[in-house]
Amino acid sequence: MIQPDRIHLRDHVVQAEIGAFQSERGRTQRLRFELSVDLRDPVGAEDDDVDRILSYDVLVQAVDAALADGRCNLVETLAERIAAEVLADPRAARITVTVEKLDRGPGALGITIARDAARMAVSGQRPAVQIVVGQPDRLPDDLSGGTVVVMPDGPARPLPCGGDPRRIALLGFDQAAWILAEALGIEVAETRTELDAAVRAGTPVVWAPLRLAVDAPDLSAEAAPMALWLAGRLSATHIRFAGAGPLPDMPDGLSVKIGRMDETAP
Repeated sequence: MIQPDRIHLRDHVVQAEIGAFQSERGRTQRLRFELSVDLRDPVGAEDDDVDRILSYDVLVQAVDAALADGRCNLVETLAERIAAEVLADPRAARITVTVEKLDRGPGALGITIARDAARMAVSGQRPAVQIVVGQPDRLPDDLSGGTVVVMPDGPARPLPCGGDPRRIALLGFDQAAWILAEALGIEVAETRTELDAAVRAGTPVVWAPLRLAVDAPDLSAEAAPMALWLAGRLSATHIRFAGAGPLPDMPDGLSVKIGRMDETAP
């Protein structure tokens, strides 16, 4: 049987408060984490695209998220949280998690668990996402729709003539994205890995679409179709078009608002 491709995180040591004993409360201790993840699809040596693999950042952020989710008495609970975080990513098929206490005895004391994505009921849901299309001068007041992903409503102008019009338009969108990010004081996300990291962290970003959209040749290089395309991939729950204009048909389950950030949706 062919073994799956794997990525791993080893010897990751973090100071955290954990433990059921009174002597462990109110103080931190060293925890060592080791994660090994079987990938659902093999990594092709000819493919150097970061979005086609599970990022190592996902593993580190899973540890951070599990620790931030509240104090644990047991390392077993912490290991379960980490496994659930990683297996929420569709590129992960199976995970082995080891959590060890380094300061409670003469050696390392801990647990190793193995979980399969097909069998494990992942606790919690993917964080909500809302997409804002336009040139807002600030982020929405109502962030109940989740992490905000902003994208320009058009490419920076003027566009040069000649060449590949679609690619030139996408380059224009990227330029507009960097300008918008500077105005809003937030980061730009170009890859799926960067977008996923922002969603997990709840950090607003501006999407520069070239890297992702260029490989979807049937996708029109226009704001509304690209916004809906991104909404589907990020499982967005809300989308706001900050300007007026013709809109494509909206899928069921997506809350749509039209108008500036300070306007009430019709």
